[in-house]
Amino acid sequence: MSKRKYPRRLKAVRLADAVNKIEGVPVTANARQLSSLWANGEITGEAMVAALLATHSRPQTVSSNERPVSV
Repeated sequence: MSKRKYPRRLKAVRLADAVNKIEGVPVTANARQLSSLWANGEITGEAMVAALLATHSRPQTVSSNERPVSV
């Protein structure tokens, strides 16, 4: 990764964390670690998203007719 990308990625991470804070969504330690790895160019954006979805996805809920649905 070029040296130019790191400051831009770090700014993107800080902005995302700020938006989450404004919305009242806590940033987990796992998300912080993945963001740091991405900012440093150690993982791709796709790998970060996949890891976040794997660990932070919402559980399925049961609708009124008792069939599982995604929220």
